Amino acid sequence: MSTAMSGAGSPAFYTVAEAAELLRVNPRTLYRAIREDAFPAVRIRSRYVVPAAALEQLIAEVAASGGCVDPARLIAERRTARELDARLGGEAR
Repeated sequence: MSTAMSGAGSPAFYTVAEAAELLRVNPRTLYRAIREDAFPAVRIRSRYVVPAAALEQLIAEVAASGGCVDPARLIAERRTARELDARLGGEAR
């Protein structure tokens, strides 16, 4: 089963094993980070998939900063922005 969106060349989601391979980490490490809410993923029943957009954002952030990037920080910032947006009734943007 392909995870590619129709008409697109690259997948919209990666399995945890695929994402771990791309990141050159052990899948167990990535599963642990996902469960600790330190790495973005979508849970579908008992399985996780990693959005390709999350990996692309991580790569862009590393390229822009030229240093070490913490995905947990990116997630926390995104969560804070969503909470602020919800409290302000969508006026934050």
